[in-house]
Amino acid sequence: MPQKPETLEAKIVAKSRLFTVEQVQLRFSNGVERTYERLVNKGQGYGAVMVVALKDPRTALLIEEYCGGTDDYQLSLPKGLVEPGEDVLDAANRELMEEAGYGAERLEYLTHLSLSPGYMSQRIAVVLARDLYEKRLPGDEPEPIRVDSVDLYALAELTERDTFSEGRALAALYLVRDLLEQRGELSR
Repeated sequence: MPQKPETLEAKIVAKSRLFTVEQVQLRFSNGVERTYERLVNKGQGYGAVMVVALKDPRTALLIEEYCGGTDDYQLSLPKGLVEPGEDVLDAANRELMEEAGYGAERLEYLTHLSLSPGYMSQRIAVVLARDLYEKRLPGDEPEPIRVDSVDLYALAELTERDTFSEGRALAALYLVRDLLEQRGELSR
């Protein structure tokens, strides 16, 4: 296993309402020094959650909302921040109710995924939600969110849609499909 580089200096070089950029001067085990910049958590540290909510054994809910990064409307999975005092499963159920209008009787933590570990420290917990029931909670979204769905065996077709581009959501959908197949809970 490689030896982690030595941190020579770390300092915040930019900060906004949402983002903090840290510059880190590193020395690697072979003596080479490099400066990296990375987005870091603002200190809240509560994390984030993404929910694969199954309407039936092979149909997952999607939501469509405006995305500032791509300046368009995109399909993805319900997701959001874990609030202070919440555990990951409570946060997943709350986000599901706020964004999709459903709660879940069964919630299962699966894993954490990162978006780009080369320059971001943020990770998101992936939660499987089943046995759904209708329940809407008010959320912080500026407009109503459209709810859609995808067949777990139509993921390749989903990637062909201009309105779907989130890699973490795609990875979570494939993860759930493979996990359910391995458990014998899903088959073509």
